[in-house]
Amino acid sequence: MTTTPNPGIFASLLDPAQRADPYPLYAQIREQGPIRLGNTPVVVLSAYRDCAAVLRDRAASVERHHASIPMGPTPVHDLAGTLSSELSGTASMLFRDPPDHTRLRRLVAKAFTPTVVRGLEPRITAITDAALDRAAERGELDLVQDLAYPLPITVICELLGVPLRDEPQLRRWSTLLARALDPVSATTAGRTEATTMVRANNELHEYFEQLVRHRRTRPSNDLLSALIAAEESTDTLTHDELISTCALLLIAGHETTVNLIANTALALLRPGHRHQLADLGAAPAFTGAVIEESLRYDPPVQLVPRIARDAITLPNIDIATGDLIVMLIAAANRDPDVFTEPDRYDPARGDRHLAFGLGQHFCLGAPLARLEATVALTRFARRVHNPRLACGQIAYREHVTLRGPARLPLTFTSIAPATRPDGHAEPAL
Repeated sequence: MTTTPNPGIFASLLDPAQRADPYPLYAQIREQGPIRLGNTPVVVLSAYRDCAAVLRDRAASVERHHASIPMGPTPVHDLAGTLSSELSGTASMLFRDPPDHTRLRRLVAKAFTPTVVRGLEPRITAITDAALDRAAERGELDLVQDLAYPLPITVICELLGVPLRDEPQLRRWSTLLARALDPVSATTAGRTEATTMVRANNELHEYFEQLVRHRRTRPSNDLLSALIAAEESTDTLTHDELISTCALLLIAGHETTVNLIANTALALLRPGHRHQLADLGAAPAFTGAVIEESLRYDPPVQLVPRIARDAITLPNIDIATGDLIVMLIAAANRDPDVFTEPDRYDPARGDRHLAFGLGQHFCLGAPLARLEATVALTRFARRVHNPRLACGQIAYREHVTLRGPARLPLTFTSIAPATRPDGHAEPAL
């Protein structure tokens, strides 16, 4: 174990200059082994075996009251990424352990079963094709703004029962609240930003309060109506849990998928990988391997926090009760002890990544994210001819925890119609 009195190497994660390529920094951190930040109860893990062990360990809690220090801006950079008790979303399953987590997850899981997700494929295909049709009419395509973002936000809004006309406001709230997952420091700017995020959190919750009131009198065939029915008919869901669950599903239901689609497309558009993009269009079955490698190589979620509810012993570090544990998933996914040539993008290597987590908190929406990425990328590969990056320097979103480009403008020779010359629709994937 390394103990560092100076958390500067971790503070550099916040440096915007790291956004374009944080992986050399992750490698430096991983080479030091498990690290305790000075005399603080903050432990940073970056090796695959350590992160995997903690993700599976039931003593690793997501409930923030177990932490031995306040989980908000502190003099030590708060790598747990929370801002205040107001923003912690304690009624959300994201911050609940069993049995509450199990109860809440069971209510929502019905909307993400394999059968339900497969049934969404025609709609996902239609949304993707409509986005590419609009780009063809304009003669320009920004893969993030025109496809990677509109697709998952539309799908989760329709699944949840949120009017898509409210998307601009929802995007603003979601963008702000996604920053709440990032490490912050006790600076005036940090406190100001926290205030803005808390306001956005309150506005989003008030939005769902109004939507719930409306849906109580006019139920529909959507997840929101199903959750309202569960709240009204049983004691399995409180009103606060209902509102927090809606907010969580809206944000988590699209933020990471945007990055998954964009990060995968970017990897395939880089020199040396364009043949794999061509393969994607010719052999859709190849898409699964491409997506899994992207999840390893450039995961949408870069770090994950836990709190030690009880002591946890790892080979090179003892984690005390109350310690904050920060798992650098992006570093673990490139651990050379697990992956040969980890900095090389290779879809043939197989699926061993930690991008969706492990254990009881494994990402509930993973099947939907995989399907949305599969459809979007395969349709893109089939329909967009000769795509090229329009600029060499990619501007990334400001997030540290959630990683993906802010924009991805492309050039292309043409975008094929969604129907074949004989008038029949392209076959489903």
